[in-house]
Amino acid sequence: MEELEPIQVTAYVPSSAPVPESEVIVERGSTPQQLGPKLNRSAGDVVRFLLLQGEMVTATQALTDDMIELFAAEIGARVRLVDPGEEQEAALRARYFGEAGGDKDEDEGSLRPRPPVITVMGHVDHGKTQLLDRIRSANVVAGEAGGITQHIGAYQTEWEGHLLTFIDTPGHEAFTAMRARGASITDIVILVVAADDGVMPQTVEAINHARAAGAPIVVALNKIDRDDADPNRVMQQLSEHGLVPEEWGGDTITVQISALQGLGIEDLLEQIVVLAEVLELRANPEADARGVVLEANLDVGRGPVATVIVQHGTLRVGDPIVAGPSWGRVKAMINDRGDQVKEAAPSTPVQVLGLSEPPIAGDELRVTDDLSIARNVGEAREQRLRYASFAQSQAASSGAPGARLEDLFQQISRGETASLNIVLKADVQGSLEAVTESLRKLEREEVKIAFVHRAVGGISESDVDLAAASGATIIGFNVRPDRRARELADQRSVEIRTYEIIYKLIEDIQAAMVGMLAPEFEEIVTGDAEVREVFRVPRVGAIAGCYVQNGVITRGSKVRFLRDGAVIWKGAVSSLRRFKDDVREVQAGFECGIGLTDFQDLHQGDVIETYEEREIPRT
Repeated sequence: MEELEPIQVTAYVPSSAPVPESEVIVERGSTPQQLGPKLNRSAGDVVRFLLLQGEMVTATQALTDDMIELFAAEIGARVRLVDPGEEQEAALRARYFGEAGGDKDEDEGSLRPRPPVITVMGHVDHGKTQLLDRIRSANVVAGEAGGITQHIGAYQTEWEGHLLTFIDTPGHEAFTAMRARGASITDIVILVVAADDGVMPQTVEAINHARAAGAPIVVALNKIDRDDADPNRVMQQLSEHGLVPEEWGGDTITVQISALQGLGIEDLLEQIVVLAEVLELRANPEADARGVVLEANLDVGRGPVATVIVQHGTLRVGDPIVAGPSWGRVKAMINDRGDQVKEAAPSTPVQVLGLSEPPIAGDELRVTDDLSIARNVGEAREQRLRYASFAQSQAASSGAPGARLEDLFQQISRGETASLNIVLKADVQGSLEAVTESLRKLEREEVKIAFVHRAVGGISESDVDLAAASGATIIGFNVRPDRRARELADQRSVEIRTYEIIYKLIEDIQAAMVGMLAPEFEEIVTGDAEVREVFRVPRVGAIAGCYVQNGVITRGSKVRFLRDGAVIWKGAVSSLRRFKDDVREVQAGFECGIGLTDFQDLHQGDVIETYEEREIPRT
């Protein structure tokens, strides 16, 4: 038999073409045909080098990150890997916003004083929102589920001729990213610490966020009216974290207050105004507007709505804008008091209407020269995000079959790796992001979480269809399914779980994942009625003239008040009438008058949903 000659593999001989001196942007998944020319090499050079490393690739085959970096290191080039579409976005930003995306027409002579942006941070239940209540004389705490702030709110108030912009950030640990965004645009941080509780884990976290943003910290020692308050102990704890009070020889402004009784509020505001003057905060009101999206949601009546703080320039109605993948023209702006405004100067918080979709909280909002530029930049970003999410979807679909929440324990008991597929809906982008990150932290070796779909807005029939097709559980945070979605979920055996406090959501999912489900209360919807008219009765208040659409409305029933699919209030039916008669219940198909306990904000089209809680044992 004739002996075959061994194949001779020669060493890789680098090309003599010069290597690019600057850093080269390379998209992940590039082929040798795409990578070679960027580094002044041919596709054959890339294929030949990888072949010698034991990697069999073709000129049109996507390369891994390691392959790209290995070839770049071999020829001495510097590369920066980016997601697909990001390179195009970077080119568009350089073209439209300048090489680094910086401000145009920003010179020293055009700068004018602007109000300070003040972020209120601190641990859960230390009194952040109550402090803002005192400052702006509004009751926000009553509208928060469980007294926990779960959105970022921005407000502007005036004190002795000085405009002050405040950002209230959530205290729960799941909203770390939201607090980080608050610190990144702030000038001054008010760190609220309860004098009877002291420094807590999220207090330390808030300190780190403020330091990372380079913002000065003013400590507000709250609840000094409590009998067990010990300000000296708290100041000692703060000193251990580098915040030494001025009275102890340090440089941290510390003010003792009681938000409940209004003590020390004037002193705190005076210190903030003085500090703002020292910082000499300025911006150019004539430049192209630039700001940051604090929050965004999809309103059924108004479309995508973004809460924005303007940082530079003046934002005006009619301006073409782009924020992340979202683009459009400013149709209307609403300030924190609910009034429409024509323009927003630097440091002004406004709700912006007119975007193509809700942007992601933390996105930069910019004014462009015309609408086509905004569209080009927004679509480039959307393409990049779509490519990035496609890879995650592929990984989720190729993993273990999805399990519903109640089936997880059986799969874990059999020693199988379960995949919990979730359709997640929330009322705003910030909450959606926070819940997503919290659930991802719950993943274990035997249980993986795959997000089939994530979006803002109420739970719809399409969500139920998607959950049924993928074997997913629908989780709603501060949103509810409409009647048709609920009926379809019953027909297709799709599980819908709704939550209003993030603690309960995390605890429930975590309990399910470790197989220790405690008995729970199942909510049974007993009826729903649509508000057709609102009557104002002297010494009684607002009465909702309703048409009962489904089930039975019973006097004394627990009530969930819905507007555009979102829960805005919970309470009970205090009075129920048919014409002039007090009645115990009203069946579907009849009209009635419903009085609610301590709730007066009624509008046509709102839905009153009654329910009862039934305790069921977990198996």
